[in-house]
Amino acid sequence: MNETPEVLPLPDRKPVDAAMAGRLIAGQFPQWSDLEVRPVDAQGWDNCTFRLGDEMLVRLPTAGEYALAVEKEHRWLPVLAPALPLEVPVPLVRGVPDESFPHDWSVYRWIGGEPAARAVVEDMTAFAVDLAEFLASLQRIDPTGGPGPGLHNWFRGGPLTTYDGWARAALETLDGLIRTETAEEIWERALRAPWDGKPAWFHGDMASGNVLVKDGVLAAVIDFGTCGVGDPACDLSIAWTMLTGKSRAAFRDGLGVDEATWERGQGWALWKALVVCAGAVRDGDSLPTDASFVLEEILAAHQA
Repeated sequence: MNETPEVLPLPDRKPVDAAMAGRLIAGQFPQWSDLEVRPVDAQGWDNCTFRLGDEMLVRLPTAGEYALAVEKEHRWLPVLAPALPLEVPVPLVRGVPDESFPHDWSVYRWIGGEPAARAVVEDMTAFAVDLAEFLASLQRIDPTGGPGPGLHNWFRGGPLTTYDGWARAALETLDGLIRTETAEEIWERALRAPWDGKPAWFHGDMASGNVLVKDGVLAAVIDFGTCGVGDPACDLSIAWTMLTGKSRAAFRDGLGVDEATWERGQGWALWKALVVCAGAVRDGDSLPTDASFVLEEILAAHQA
């Protein structure tokens, strides 16, 4: 496992446009130079993503730290994909840096569907069961030689203590706006929750935007840039960011999660929600609806 830094670096992001993607394709893969290049509707943070014709997409990292995932994806996604019950992206070709773009990059086959949201999922409990089956299948894959927590995935799969400073700074910012004493108790419980140390594969960013639905049913999981081998509790955060009540219980039952793992997973969801809310407050904005929902779901379960 890579050594965890005291402070995680903030990447110097440099987003690029479709013209850049088109130049890279024309220069390195001229067989596709006649295909239209256009941005996807919802851009991510780590990569700028563009449709390449109707069947492919181009992913260009926005910073050197995010480009660390390219080699990992090309090495491991072809290994993971056949063992998983849902469609996942598998890279077609790997691009290299040139004088105008400093990072490795990738072309993938396009996977259709729409980002998962409660409004588009037909049956949330069935969705939760299917998602648990996917993660259980991922965790069963042999972890030998897989990438441990590190800068390539922002130390997902490692201990929550990596993010302790961020969480406590956020709690200080949010004092008086949320029940910070309860939130701090939950966070400290998550920090103390033991892990048995048996490494398993994890996705690392189980956000609704990385889970695709077709005809109301879970169909694919995308964006494995933060995947790795370690403590898979980080993948449980979606239990609070998207699931509720019966669907959350079905998800936990489907994975057979023990109490300590559940607490660590809750810690991952709490950390992210705290940081997002605190960032909004520092910017003079109101608390974001999605992050506030997550906080309320977590805090409500711990009411005295």
